[in-house]
Amino acid sequence: MAQTHTLDRDIPVTLIPAGNAATLARGTEVFIVQALGGNVTVRTDGGLFRIAREDAAAIAGYTPATDAGGATAGEFSEQAVWDALKTCFDPEIPVNIVDLGLIYDLAIEPGEAGGRDVEVKMTLTAPGCGMGPVIAEDARQKIAALPTVGRARVHIVWDPQWTPQMISEAGRKALGLE
Repeated sequence: MAQTHTLDRDIPVTLIPAGNAATLARGTEVFIVQALGGNVTVRTDGGLFRIAREDAAAIAGYTPATDAGGATAGEFSEQAVWDALKTCFDPEIPVNIVDLGLIYDLAIEPGEAGGRDVEVKMTLTAPGCGMGPVIAEDARQKIAALPTVGRARVHIVWDPQWTPQMISEAGRKALGLE
């Protein structure tokens, strides 16, 4: 993965960490920094950008992982929701949002027509992070893709304030903190 690639078409991207929408033009050279959860973080001369999984194929010479979208097969369970959340990543940190300690609450209620409504409360590592809505929407989409989920909502909350002590043991190991 440690090589420069070229974009084979114009693609929409998100500027990191501001969260602003932008477009990278066809022919732009990108260096892949992180490719987790199906989304790709790239560096260009203009900064860091998040390329959504549906546009990752525009990176010439890069083959997106086939299982990066999260689990959608099998039966619904609370564990399936947690597993889906573990496929969501902050584009600057190579640890999923569960192991980062960003998920504060998960509620599953009966929904219409036998479906389920799933609500998640999550926080961010920093209140000013412009990527919050992007990360929350990624989590919402992956939960919504699970079988029998009728409605998925992800709310960003700030209480309690996140601290590095909330990172799981697995997350700490991945970050080299243990």
